[in-house]
Amino acid sequence: MSKKRKNGPQKPEIEGQADYYKLKTQAVDDLVNASEDNSPPVPEEELRAYRSGPRMKVADWVKMLFIKFWFAGAVCFFFIWGLGGFLTSELDLLLVTGMALGIVTDLMTNPVLRFFEKTKGENARWMMVTRKTYSGFFLNILYAYVVLFLVYTLYNVINLTAAHITGASDRVVLGVEPVLFGLFCLGFDLLLIQMKHVIGRIVRGAAKKPAQ
Repeated sequence: MSKKRKNGPQKPEIEGQADYYKLKTQAVDDLVNASEDNSPPVPEEELRAYRSGPRMKVADWVKMLFIKFWFAGAVCFFFIWGLGGFLTSELDLLLVTGMALGIVTDLMTNPVLRFFEKTKGENARWMMVTRKTYSGFFLNILYAYVVLFLVYTLYNVINLTAAHITGASDRVVLGVEPVLFGLFCLGFDLLLIQMKHVIGRIVRGAAKKPAQ
């Protein structure tokens, strides 16, 4: 006995399939056209739920300090230690080291700090120069010379004080090495950045005061 063919209307099923494919097409269009401007905000709690990482969390400020310290110490290792035997003039060595410190800050240190940002511009507070332009590149070199001058002065003060106390003027008590050099650079860098923030707050506060 043959089965009877259903010749009745199938309009609801066709309309359902059309709506399904319409939704699929719209989802693809939304995905292609998605951007930071038209995407809905996502709560930070939900973002943390999808982030993977080690069970032992390291504070962000510890990461920032270590990155800045490590790159400064690497500059000392490769340039002060590496070129110390070739550049007999102390001034030439300081000029090369200052330029290297500024270039490393602009091309390596600051990009790594930005890489660890959870939101755009979050780690700008750890940078003296936040511009990602050619002018920012040269400003980082000039700033590196300021930091290097302060570190060089600190080494001289420590050694002169030790020589005055011990009476051995021909003896260098504290030599330059990567760890302490990195810590000194980090310390002066943080001090200058903090001064920048304080001055910025004072200027902004003065600008908000109504004129009398």
